Amino acid sequence: MKKGKLGNSGLEVAPLALGGNVFGWTIDEPASFQVLDAFAAAGFNFVDTADMYSIWKPGNKGGESETILGNWVKKSGNRKKVLIATKVGMDLGAGMKGLSRDYILRAAEASLRRLQTDYIDLYQAHTDDTAVPLQETLEAFGQLVKQGKVRAIGASNYTAPRVTEALDVSKKLGLPRYESLQPLYNLYDRADYEANLEPICRENGIGVIPYYSLASGFLTGKYRGEADLAKSARGAGVKKYLNQRGFRILAALDQTANKYNSTPAQVSLAWLLTRPTITAPIASATNVNQLKELLDATNLQLDRESIQLLDRASAPSRSVSI
Repeated sequence: MKKGKLGNSGLEVAPLALGGNVFGWTIDEPASFQVLDAFAAAGFNFVDTADMYSIWKPGNKGGESETILGNWVKKSGNRKKVLIATKVGMDLGAGMKGLSRDYILRAAEASLRRLQTDYIDLYQAHTDDTAVPLQETLEAFGQLVKQGKVRAIGASNYTAPRVTEALDVSKKLGLPRYESLQPLYNLYDRADYEANLEPICRENGIGVIPYYSLASGFLTGKYRGEADLAKSARGAGVKKYLNQRGFRILAALDQTANKYNSTPAQVSLAWLLTRPTITAPIASATNVNQLKELLDATNLQLDRESIQLLDRASAPSRSVSI
């Protein structure tokens, strides 16, 4: 399997990242272990989580996903075979949030304990914190890099101007730079990334690992109407896609999936991998069969005609027919 470089980080990642947001949310530890075992056995190596996953589930307090991942790493002995990406900054309650120096250093230690490791491969700012100077945030990340506790840093949910500003601060002060960006990007959610963030990533050689690559499951084709929204815990987040443009995208996905004897999910991921700045889309799986479907997408090579069909159907700003 061909691995890609994540920015200038030195990290080489397989073309699909496993989303850890479901660990401790929609799947328990044994089921999570099955998915992780199959993921590693297939030769994939990049797992993305966050300190706040999955605080939204009743009874959870955050850190559940990291804890499960850490338990798996300890049990499997696979630490050197996987690259662990986690994040800091989202609100965990009790004042635990943001990107101040003190909080980043404390949060990193907490993540390391839960992950049962002495280093994080990719440590990401989960969301921008405009109340803290970028210099302070980047200096804190730099301290962790210097201590060997973090190998590379990345940003998630940053606007284009703030990514540019952060790169400028890193260059000016000789601090580690954000080597990766984790934006919202998929066949439906295209406009902001392509217009504003993609040019910056291309110009600066930043690796891109988009989240919601399947639009919360909408692009799998599982949700065809409002009656389908009750099918899963994520259904409520899909309603916004049930419109004329969304149905047009599903039609193009169906047409392309039939052509290649594949599935809408596989076509959606394969389309992302045709984009020149995308390093590895992030997708989550709740069982091994679902995981295999996602992994197989990395072998699907779309022809120009199919890419153009999907591009037209998902064009953000105008009404088109397919």
